[in-house]
Amino acid sequence: MNAPTKRFTPAAAIAFFALACAPAQAAGDAPPVAETVTFVVSTGFWEEPAEETGSEARRGYYKLIAVRQPDGTAEVHLQQIEATAEGPKIASSTALEEFSAIKPYVTDIRPENSSGITTQPGFFATVYLKTDPKASEPESWTVLIDDLGEIKVERATN
Repeated sequence: MNAPTKRFTPAAAIAFFALACAPAQAAGDAPPVAETVTFVVSTGFWEEPAEETGSEARRGYYKLIAVRQPDGTAEVHLQQIEATAEGPKIASSTALEEFSAIKPYVTDIRPENSSGITTQPGFFATVYLKTDPKASEPESWTVLIDDLGEIKVERATN
């Protein structure tokens, strides 16, 4: 004798879908990324030689982050992320004053290339922003870190 086939009713299917899509975080836990983060670019790399004989060199990558402020403008933060055996760790983090001074409305951040592969140490990204939210076209600014770790932030010249 054949066993009867059970079918999901539309209500059961919706309930199952809602449970499957429910956030994995427990009530009261902070989300993994703040809702004020609007753009993040991870690219480039850095290395520091070992300080002591026998210790390993420190190395990692860079992150450029736009964080929306209550007035709608953005702070732009640059982070050095160290690759450790335990996982990524923030080695340094700073707000870039060149952007803070102009109170930008950041509309996009793009890396130099989207392949994620760079052969030289450093970082390059373009930040698209408006200083007037009603402006029709954004300005382009570049953030460059050379192989010596020097940071340069300037309006892009085309």
